[in-house]
Amino acid sequence: MFRRLIDSPSTYFVGAAILLVAAFATQFELNFPSRPKGGVEDISQLKYRDDLNVVFIVVDTLRADRMSLYGYRRPTTPVIDGLAKNGIVFEQVISQSSWTKSSMASLWTGTYPARNGVLRFDNVLPQEVMTPAEIFQSAGYRTIGIWRNGWVAANFGFNQGFDIYHKPRPGFSARVQRHSPAPNPIGGSDEDISTETRDFLDRFGQERFFLYLHLMDLHQYVFDEHADPFGPSYSDAYDKALDWTDRVVGAVVVSLRDAGVLQRTVIAISSDHGEAFLEHGVEGHARDLYKEVVHVPFIIVLPLILDRGIRVETTIANVDVWPTLLDLVGLPSMDGADGKSMVPLVLAAGGSASRGSVDALKRPVISHMDQHWGGRAAPQELVSLIDDGSRVIVHLEDHTQDEFYDWNIDPTEQSNRFARNPPKLKVMVDRIERYLRDSEPPWGVESPTIELDAMRLNQLRALGYRPGS
Repeated sequence: MFRRLIDSPSTYFVGAAILLVAAFATQFELNFPSRPKGGVEDISQLKYRDDLNVVFIVVDTLRADRMSLYGYRRPTTPVIDGLAKNGIVFEQVISQSSWTKSSMASLWTGTYPARNGVLRFDNVLPQEVMTPAEIFQSAGYRTIGIWRNGWVAANFGFNQGFDIYHKPRPGFSARVQRHSPAPNPIGGSDEDISTETRDFLDRFGQERFFLYLHLMDLHQYVFDEHADPFGPSYSDAYDKALDWTDRVVGAVVVSLRDAGVLQRTVIAISSDHGEAFLEHGVEGHARDLYKEVVHVPFIIVLPLILDRGIRVETTIANVDVWPTLLDLVGLPSMDGADGKSMVPLVLAAGGSASRGSVDALKRPVISHMDQHWGGRAAPQELVSLIDDGSRVIVHLEDHTQDEFYDWNIDPTEQSNRFARNPPKLKVMVDRIERYLRDSEPPWGVESPTIELDAMRLNQLRALGYRPGS
């Protein structure tokens, strides 16, 4: 374990001060870059470099349309906006569940839930899985994971391939407030992760590394009490927490710059799922598969500053995230993945590839969840398929609730047109049936289950869930 820089509450006041200036520091870096300038042609050359690091930041519970770079009316993400301006933004990314463990299992394996089998609270990723961390580890990278969400804990198999897989000790900050939907929220804040990142870079920054950071303050509605208020509502608290989280990301980027490694580091920003604010009658997530809980960001900050940022409009899935990143840095692909590398889409959007490469990567996108994931009751599964601006949601145990939405005329999914039998409906339902039939895991074994002890169950319930009940 790398040594800790923070041992007393007083040091956390310093940490908070670092976050206060992070946004300005990151913008300063953009104006006076420690990264070279480059063009789209340089992206395809990254795979030939032997000095690149990868930092993978998962902002838990981040819905894309609450970010200013995705068109939100409030300036919630100025730091990430500044980074994305000269990087790569995927505009339509769909997560494979609205619940963390199932979504992260799909993200880490590049497979849809029917194939990886992680649909319920006691499912585990089997040891036979080859994770991206294991691919990095085999290539000689030092691999570190720092996380605060118990659904990605080591006992669920998410530690595979990490030299160190660590939940930081909760620290103290005088600046943050909590508006958590959970009655007993987890302790500490994402300052603990940003500080341990700086600690890690002090010790190992000159080695080649893969660093995974899983941020939780947005999920827990943690925000800076001294920041300009957006308002008093539950939704406003989410926006304030996103503004705070944006500064945590800024602190991480500043640490990379100060360590002198920004010019040889790829930073990816992603999320496991979004959050609902009564668009369909509920708040939160892990209940359904509507757009507000599955439309997530995917942003790549390159070790160079593009002359013009690239925005990819084609709809992709979270299962595509790791095939894309591994291809980008020239590492082996993931065996048996449903996801595809979207590097050709990036090059095409930047004007350096043929239209055919774009058309070849257009395909339907699946999301899938068991609404009874947290208990012992019989399955109640939803499968969603999105294809060219239309979405069908099939309720496997009760087809009278099946849904069809046309985003061209109903982008917020308020008018269920399933009963009208639209022309695309049968084709889309047939594709869902094929997806369910083709459910063999690529690694040859089914997802095992584990018994969770009282301590772990209580830790997960602190996040606002009720597993095992």
